[in-house]
Amino acid sequence: MSLSAQTNHSTLELGVNIDHVATLRNARGTLYPDPLRAALEAEAAGADLITLHLREDRRHIKDADLFALRPLITTRMNLECAVTPEMLAIACRVKPHDVCLVPERRSEVTTEGGLDVLKQKAEVQAAVQLLQAAGIRVSLFIDPTLSQIEAAQQLGATVVELHTGRYADTEGAAQAAELQRLVVGARLAKSLGLRVNAGHGLHEGNVAPIAQISELSELNIGHAIVAEAIFKGWQPAITAMKKIMLNARSGADKR
Repeated sequence: MSLSAQTNHSTLELGVNIDHVATLRNARGTLYPDPLRAALEAEAAGADLITLHLREDRRHIKDADLFALRPLITTRMNLECAVTPEMLAIACRVKPHDVCLVPERRSEVTTEGGLDVLKQKAEVQAAVQLLQAAGIRVSLFIDPTLSQIEAAQQLGATVVELHTGRYADTEGAAQAAELQRLVVGARLAKSLGLRVNAGHGLHEGNVAPIAQISELSELNIGHAIVAEAIFKGWQPAITAMKKIMLNARSGADKR
C-alpha cells in the first residue's frame, strides 16, 4: 500500500508530552519550570491533549504533578504508565481520560520499544479490564507488528499507539521500510476498529511522513518540542509542530 492511496480526511491531534519540562525542573531540585504551567500553556497554544508518564522511579513527573494537573486540564489527560499494581491503582484514583500502558525498565533512558502484549496477555488483559471499569479509555503502546496489533484488539483495548522509535532512529531505505511497516500496521489496526495513535522520537524534520498516515488519529511528542522551545519559546514550538503535522495531513488528503 502506498501513502498516496490513503484518502481519509480525518483530523490529526497533537498530544504534548510534558515529561521533560519536569526533567529540567528536577535537575536542579527547583520548583521551575512548572509542568502544570507547561500543560496549560500547551493547551492555549493548540495542544489537543496533554501526555505525561509517571515512571516507577519518578525521574520526571511526580505524583503531585499528576494530581494537581487532573482538575485543571481542559483538553484530555493521557497518562502513560507501566503495568504494575502501583501504577494501575494510581491511574484508577486519578481517572485520566486515557491511560497508555507502556513497557518500563529502570535502566533505560527512555522507552525503548513497544509493550509485548503477546508475552503478557493475562497481565495486560487484567489491566485493561480494571482501567475500563474505572471509566478510563485504554491504549497499548506497541510496535507496529501485525501479531501485536491483533493481540491488543483481542485483549479488549480500544486504542493502540504505534511505536515510531525505529523509524526515527533510521534513515534512507531502512527508514522507508519502517515507515511502510507503520502504514501497514495502522491500516490493520483501523480495520480492527481500533483508534490508532503514534509516537516516540518524532521531531520537526521527520514528523511529516508519519502525519500523512491517514489512519492515525493522534501523535504524542515531547522531547523534540521541549528542545525546540529553547530556541523558539514553548508555545511557538507547539504551534510550529502542529502546523507541520496538519499541513502534511492536508497534503496527503489532496493526493
